[in-house]
Amino acid sequence: MRKATACITQLPHGPRVGKSAPSMPGRRRHMATSKKTDKAVAPIPKFKNYEEEAAFWDTHDLADYWDQFKPIKVRFAKNLSQGMTIRLDLDTTIKLRSEAAKKGIGPTTLVRMWVIERLQEQRAERSARRAPPHRTARPRKAG
Repeated sequence: MRKATACITQLPHGPRVGKSAPSMPGRRRHMATSKKTDKAVAPIPKFKNYEEEAAFWDTHDLADYWDQFKPIKVRFAKNLSQGMTIRLDLDTTIKLRSEAAKKGIGPTTLVRMWVIERLQEQRAERSARRAPPHRTARPRKAG
């Protein structure tokens, strides 16, 4: 399992990192910098919705609030090292691509999700069949 520490935030006007030396021969490397002032900055407010938060960051510089962010631990997904080829007819391929586009994902990602979901359903069905039936106590007849 790979671990990393990161602060994930979208900069309002793009990253401030220049091109590195290998891609720009004869020029020196640039580093991300910010204009830090000595004035105190109010805490980041609580936002009611994404629109309110977007409006705030449109008018404020993230660099002024950098000290208020906490590092987070990120866990990366397992490496997908096994491949499998399946053959589909043209109509099925078109429908698959259309469904994937509606969800904003690639067709292979959608197929992977469906396969995993189906395998989980089958596992749940098998374990439900194996479980002993739930018995309820019957009242005894008097007498």
